[in-house]
Amino acid sequence: MRAAFLGTPSAAVPALAALLDVADVVLVVTQPDRARGRSGRPAPPPVKLAAQEWGLPIAQPADAASLEAAIRSVPDLDVGIVVAYGRILRTDVLTATRVGYVNVHFSLLPRWRGAAPVERALLAGDALTGVSLMHLDEGLDTGPIISVIETPIAEDETGGTLTARLSHLGANLLSDSLPSFMAGALQPAAQISAGATFAARFRPDEAHLDHERPAPVLERQVRAFNPRPGAWLTADGDRLKVLAATVVPLAPAAGSIEGVDGTPVLGTSDGGLRLDVVQPAGKGVQPGSAWLNGRRGAPAAAGR
Repeated sequence: MRAAFLGTPSAAVPALAALLDVADVVLVVTQPDRARGRSGRPAPPPVKLAAQEWGLPIAQPADAASLEAAIRSVPDLDVGIVVAYGRILRTDVLTATRVGYVNVHFSLLPRWRGAAPVERALLAGDALTGVSLMHLDEGLDTGPIISVIETPIAEDETGGTLTARLSHLGANLLSDSLPSFMAGALQPAAQISAGATFAARFRPDEAHLDHERPAPVLERQVRAFNPRPGAWLTADGDRLKVLAATVVPLAPAAGSIEGVDGTPVLGTSDGGLRLDVVQPAGKGVQPGSAWLNGRRGAPAAAGR
């Protein structure tokens, strides 16, 4: 089986490793190097680094035409595997392999079709998620399902930890199911669109912790947006990133941040949000208690 792999972030690397066990990976396609960090220097995406280490051919097309050219430059491709590549595939690319493309998607489709399924599942308070192996069509995650694996969402899981866990579950699902699919022994089943929900790419302002919302909603925001982009609020006008938080029954007035047993608590419309781990602007990550001590225990006002 001659396969192309399309993926970009670290969450795609386990699937690439799993694909190497069941296919001849003749091309790895990933996004171009992007400026990162304070230096602003271009840095390669994690999939490129992995492909280089494993001696695999790499292409980094910058546009749709270049992507098609890269795929069609490889003869006799049987299948393409897509994991968080970051670009919607057009018809001319979808038809460039013998059986099309298989996508490893981090949700139980048709729930959370789209770009941010992990974050949306956490924000919604879903108790269950999983990975879907889907045969791509021209729609947005609407293709037939080859196989799925389910997993409960732990109460303390974050966007980062859940993504990492799903990436390994997805890699196992791929290596277990792809050979049977390619042999015709595993037939995809059409999705039931009636239950579809959409995981739109999140906006930066969605990570803002608005004290006029209930504490459980804010706690889910903190977990969903850890590590990126990081949930935040303003305390006396200064931006404060919140990396871990806990819902508590005792709370100050909504919009006030006050010390309770030595730890800062944000008053919300319903309950309190204890700020367990924070990062003030321009400073390192620290316990909420250390931030409060730096203020000598003085309360702060949370902005909107």
